[in-house]
Amino acid sequence: MPYVNIKVTDTGVTKEQKAALIAGVSKLLKDVLDKDPAVTFVVIDEVNLDNWGVGGESVRERDRRKALENH
Repeated sequence: MPYVNIKVTDTGVTKEQKAALIAGVSKLLKDVLDKDPAVTFVVIDEVNLDNWGVGGESVRERDRRKALENH
C-alpha cells in the first residue's frame, strides 16, 4: 500500500495537472514496483508561497525582489 506525498506551490496548478500527477505516479509505481493502483495513495499538498522558502527567504519575497531588480 504505497503512499506518495507531492508538495507544490499553490500557484497555477490546475485540476487537470493534479489528476495527471496522481495517474502518473500510480502508473510509475505499477510499472516499477508492480504496486496495485487501487491501493496506491497519492496526496498533493499545495503550499502557499509565504510558507515555501529557499535561500533563506520565502519564495514570494524572492519573486518580489527579483521583479524589482528586473525593472
